[in-house]
Amino acid sequence: MTSNEIREKAKRYLMPSVIQYYEENLAVDHAKGVRVTDHDGREYLDFFGGILTVSLAHAEPSVVNAVRVQVERLAHISTLYPNEPIVHVAELLAGMMPTSTGITQSFFVSSGTEADEMAVMLAMSHTGKQELIALRNGYSGRSALAQSLMGHANWRVLPQQIAGIKHAAQPDCYRCPFGKTYPSCDIQCARDIENLIQYTTTGQIAGFLAEPVQGVGGFVVPPKEYFQVAVEIVRKYGGLFIADEVQTGFGRTGEHWWGWQHFGVTPDIVTMAKGIANGLPAANCMTRPEIAKSLPRQTLSTFGGNPVAMAAAGATIETMQREDIRARSQRLGAHLREGLLALQQKYPRNIGQVRGLGLMLAIEMVADEPAGNRTPEAALTARVFENSKREGLLIGKGGRWGNCFRIAPPMLISEADLDEGLQKLDRALAAGGAQ
Repeated sequence: MTSNEIREKAKRYLMPSVIQYYEENLAVDHAKGVRVTDHDGREYLDFFGGILTVSLAHAEPSVVNAVRVQVERLAHISTLYPNEPIVHVAELLAGMMPTSTGITQSFFVSSGTEADEMAVMLAMSHTGKQELIALRNGYSGRSALAQSLMGHANWRVLPQQIAGIKHAAQPDCYRCPFGKTYPSCDIQCARDIENLIQYTTTGQIAGFLAEPVQGVGGFVVPPKEYFQVAVEIVRKYGGLFIADEVQTGFGRTGEHWWGWQHFGVTPDIVTMAKGIANGLPAANCMTRPEIAKSLPRQTLSTFGGNPVAMAAAGATIETMQREDIRARSQRLGAHLREGLLALQQKYPRNIGQVRGLGLMLAIEMVADEPAGNRTPEAALTARVFENSKREGLLIGKGGRWGNCFRIAPPMLISEADLDEGLQKLDRALAAGGAQ
């Protein structure tokens, strides 16, 4: 089929609620490495990796070979039956957790939404409490619980369905909700969690779920002391800390395997998805044995730990270890950040902030940065976004006002490809009228 034929069928047969990028949707035919090709034969440099899910590269040979072998051997069996791929990945993941955490046990599912659901079940079961703290501007998925955890209106399809969820202030030094300036702020965004608990809950909570770096929210990085202060308060009131590593995990933020490791805290439960299997549907919820055994009833996941997805996950993790992906993301992320900061110098009025960790970087577009008003500039963002496609570059969008570009390429990308992408983005900014 041609791209137009696919677009027409998508309009006819897919629900209109399915969000799709660009005024003229991109109908993808195939991909290899960091290049994506549409059905008309046009090639694009991928700076978004299917929403940070193609963690290594498209059609990475080690993963493709593992999937090919496994699908001929055992394609599905469910979690009712243990098998070699699932226990192999569980062992690999336990080895990626610092021994000091005590986190060794896994529950495999198919999506980040399900992983967060499992984490909340564990926290409630272990503590005997029902109330949860989430963050404004956070994103947790699309189930009823995940929608209730949702921290901004753009992605909340329905009103809150699950009671007992309270939203703490977003830790964002660029747009401080308290009008403070770091570090004289004394991390008020974290300290206010105590007020939230005391005034809006029963005084005892089940847990605190947070992304170490907010993903859909625009790759917002909290101040370095934030989680230390926040988690201490949460534990004071009986709660567990759930680190949502769906976007930040597997070396994406550089230096460490997990985003929470940048902030000097230890979680009780960790959820992960997206990059775990380089594009195949796989996710996981990990915790300590004493928390794992607190769930009193039997449970399972039909597609969780699917042997083919686990074979892909095993090959992905082993390739990450072999390629030292943590150091690679740190090194290439520094190179990418330098290029984005150069663009900020070139367009100082409209690029308000460059932020992120490792190969998880964003730029926030504003209308009046020199004046200090930091007014979100969604219209310019939309123009540059369309221009980036015309330049042959795929990037993501995000942020409360849709004014942030999310840049997170497959982590086996080269410096030359990063430089090419920066040049394409530069041209897209200029054509969009950025100043």
